[in-house]
This record gives sequence, structure tokens and C-alpha cells, in this order.
Amino acid sequence: MKPLHRHLVNTSRKVMCTAALAASLTTAAVVTNTPIAGAGEAEPTPDSPQATDRGDARLELPDLVADPPPAPPGAASPDGATAGIPATALDAYKRAGISVAAALPGCHLPWQLLAGIGRVESVHASGYGLKADGYTEKAIRGPRLDGNGFAEIKDTDKGEWDADAEYDRAVGPMQFIPSTWSTWGADGNADGKRDPNNIYDAALGAGLYLCAGQRNLSDAGDLDKAILSYNRSREYVNTVLGYMRQYQAGQGATPVPNPPSGNYPTPNPPTLPAPPPAPAPAPTPTPTPTPKPPTPTPTPTPKPTLGKLVRIGTAEVTAEAGTEFERLPLIKAVLTDGMPAVDQAIVFSVDDDTTGRTVFAADGKDFAVLRTNAKGLVRVPKLKAGLKAGTFTLRATAYAASAEVSVRFGAKVTPAKPVPVPEADKLVRSDANAGKALTAEAGTAIKGVQFLATAKDKPVAEAKATAGLGTKDKDGKWVPADPAKAGETPYFLDKDGKKLTELALPATAADGKIDLPELSTTGVAAGTYTLRVRISDQVVLFLEITVTEPPVTEPPATDQPTGKS
Repeated sequence: MKPLHRHLVNTSRKVMCTAALAASLTTAAVVTNTPIAGAGEAEPTPDSPQATDRGDARLELPDLVADPPPAPPGAASPDGATAGIPATALDAYKRAGISVAAALPGCHLPWQLLAGIGRVESVHASGYGLKADGYTEKAIRGPRLDGNGFAEIKDTDKGEWDADAEYDRAVGPMQFIPSTWSTWGADGNADGKRDPNNIYDAALGAGLYLCAGQRNLSDAGDLDKAILSYNRSREYVNTVLGYMRQYQAGQGATPVPNPPSGNYPTPNPPTLPAPPPAPAPAPTPTPTPTPKPPTPTPTPTPKPTLGKLVRIGTAEVTAEAGTEFERLPLIKAVLTDGMPAVDQAIVFSVDDDTTGRTVFAADGKDFAVLRTNAKGLVRVPKLKAGLKAGTFTLRATAYAASAEVSVRFGAKVTPAKPVPVPEADKLVRSDANAGKALTAEAGTAIKGVQFLATAKDKPVAEAKATAGLGTKDKDGKWVPADPAKAGETPYFLDKDGKKLTELALPATAADGKIDLPELSTTGVAAGTYTLRVRISDQVVLFLEITVTEPPVTEPPATDQPTGKS
């Protein structure tokens, strides 16, 4: 493995998007990074230590860190983003995604899922001084897990990662519990170390952890289980999915410079009091001037932030199975000062779906990301109902640095109304010999006759017809052949070999076509006969059948006696 390690060390930490570089991240390279649990094994569950209530490391920041600033005007924006992920963090997520894909191709891990977890856990290590090598200037540690407001997890690493030899803390950009890291720790930058405080290592470890147990993260159920195994909270799952979907839609996927570390106040060290000075003669008092009152410092008005989402329109939407929903409501994003939130990303998602998969009509996915207009409004995108009756929840969510707000709609899919089958208005022959008369030598069969039923020149399926022999009387009225005299006219044979003068044909196929069973002429005298194919009194086709005598064959010549000797 040394040549691979040298290659990875020398690799620039830009997005590894070439096939050659992706190929260098072999399955062996990734799997050997899991010292205890092999890749794809030991599936973690919502009962794993990692999933327990371990607090929010972002609370240790002086203020909740917002998303890093957007890329400067004119900068390249490969993913169509408007707000960025720090360049090193983005590289780590994408590198981990490629590595896991090489090791566990059946997992289908999107790098945007790692980015969603990184955003929720540490805002991509923003405010901690993320450096180009993946480390941070400030350690990222969650609250002490001593059972006081959070889960109780006794120390498992002797303070190696969390600097606490009594209780564990979540550590690093992806907030690993030390015991979890001891199992899933990985070397994401090939420096020979597995360090949860390095975002390259942490991202790869998180990817392997999420893919454990042969999960397929393209399956909604497996994706849900994977995120719950990281943090046993439904709101956590929803928030991570919300950010993941924004990144998948190109919102926030542009790399921006790594932000500087936050200004963390540190307590001053204690000092001993100085000895008192020697007493001095009391000075002659002088009048103290009256001080001027200080100029009051105006209290700064806090900048408004995202406050709420307001539903405008019906609280429940309904559509027939397989159709598009109509009269979808509007969503309004409102700031804390009551003003509209302009250009706010709104994540729409279809949850708890029992309709056979209702999707957004534009791209067939179960989520969509749109932005509000100048009035803070955005309409729910077009939805196509699933193919069976049922219900689902339509959720609209907006995310900000200090808030997550959402509104929900009830949604119902009713059974589809039966589609009326059009009635055929025309019946014609459609076989290759349609332009030729029906003729047969007595003793042979008429085969390969086909018909086409149409309505307004379009094929009609499920049209039912009958075919029968007979004649027309002097008034043009149809007189069916006598069934008792079957064999005197061309006839059909049923499965038992019985001769039939009339037969119900199978319904027409989707292309409107139907085949006529063989008509036998064995034992039928030469002559002209009439076949009627009928769908309704208005849709009838008459065909003339000519039966001819078989040609007379001369007996073979024989030697005749001449009477001469």
C-alpha cells in the first residue's frame, strides 16, 4: 500500500473528479482504514453510543456560526450555489464520497449527506479555524456526557481525543463519540493517522459508519436508519436531509475560503493582591469638579433573522391517482421583524407517503428546493400523485444559522376514476393481403386474416366482436347460417373439434387489432359465401369468401396392351 499512500499524500486537496484519481482510491485502501469493524459490517443502530443525546457542539461558539459567506462576484460556481462550504470541508466530503464508493459501491453514499451532517454538527468547522490540512486551530468538543442534561457515557479513550479522562465528549467536525471512533476511525488523507479532529479523517469515518450493515442509501428506509444511527432524533434526521437536499440542488455547494477561527474568550489567570503601600500624609483636599453625565451608548438594533413560514391557502391538497395536484398553496417566509425573507431557500419534501410514490413533476424526485421572491413568497412546486389511493405529508422547511422553521400540509390521493373505453366506429382488414379477396380451394383453410378497430382513426383496445357465416335476404337483412348445417359453409373449429358457424372473437389488443381464427373448407362445396364480423349494429364488416374446386389431376400414364405378340 505504500505507493498508494505516497500518491495520496502528493495529491492536491482539490475535488478528485478525474477517473484516474478516483480509481486510485481502491477498495483495499479504504477498507484497511477500519481497524475493528470491517467496511459494510457491524451495522450501528439508533441504540449505538453515537446516536445518544450528546449535545450540540455549536453551542460552545460565542454565537451560532452562520453559513460561510458566499463566493465573491464573478467567482466560479460549479454547482450553481449562492452560499459556500469552506473549500477544505467540501474537498473532504467529496473525497470521502469517492473513497466509500470505491470500497462499498452498493452503498450509494452522496457526499451531500456528509455535508449535511457536517453542517448540523459543526457548521463545517467554521469558527474553529479550519486549515488546509483538515485540522482546526481550536478543538471542537461537545458537552461533557455526564448524564446532566445529556447521555451519560463514561470515559472510553482515557482523554486521548476529548481531553476528559472521566466522561466522554463528542469530538471533531463530525462529532464522533470516542468509542465510535475507535471502531470506525479512518485515515482520509493518507497521513498515517486516524484523527477525529481532522475533517478528512472524520468525513471518511462518517461515510463508512453510515454505510455499515450493507446499507443502500439510495433507499429511503436505509437512509433514514443511517442518519438515526448517527443521532437518535427525528428533528436531526429532518435537518440533515434538508441541508443535503439543498446541497444536491446546488444551494451552498460552492467552495469558499476557510473562515478564521472565532474569538473565544479565555478567563484571566488568578493574581495575588499587591501589598498595601505605606501610609502617606493626608493631602489638602481640593474641590472635586462636578462630572458631566456620560453620553448614553445607543443599543444596536439586532439584525432580523428568519422567523417563520406562513401557509397561504388550503391546509390540505387532493388529487386523483396518477394526476397532478391543482391549486397548490403559497408559502411566505417572514423575518423576525415581520418583513419578507427574500431569496430564502425552501426545501419541499414528500414524507410518510402511502400513495405509491408521489413526486414533484419537474424531475420525479420526492423533494425540491426553491427560493422566495421579492415578497418572500414561493408556490409549492407541481406535484404528481402516486398511482394508488393514500395520504402523505407535504413539508416546507427553511434553514438558517439559528433557526429551522417549517409548515406541513395534509395531502390525499383518491382512487382514479375509470377511464371510459372509446367505442369503435370503424372496422377494416389490416393483414398483409387486405386488398385481396378471400379465396380458398376446397379442403384447405383460410389463415392470416386480421382486423383493426378504430375510433376517430385511433386504435381501440378491448373492443369485442363476433364472426359468423350467413347470407343476406332480399331485404338485406342478415340471416345467420344454420348451426345444424355446419360444414355446408366454411366453418371454425372449437377446442374439441366441433364445427361452428359463429364465433366470439377475443377482445382487440392495445393496438386495436384482432386475428381471425382459421376457417376450414374441408367438405365444403365450391361456391361463394359471406362472412360477417360485427362489433355493433353500426360497426359491421362483410367479407365475401370464394371456395374453388381443387384442380383436376390427370392419372399417371400406364403401359396399355396392344394385342400384338
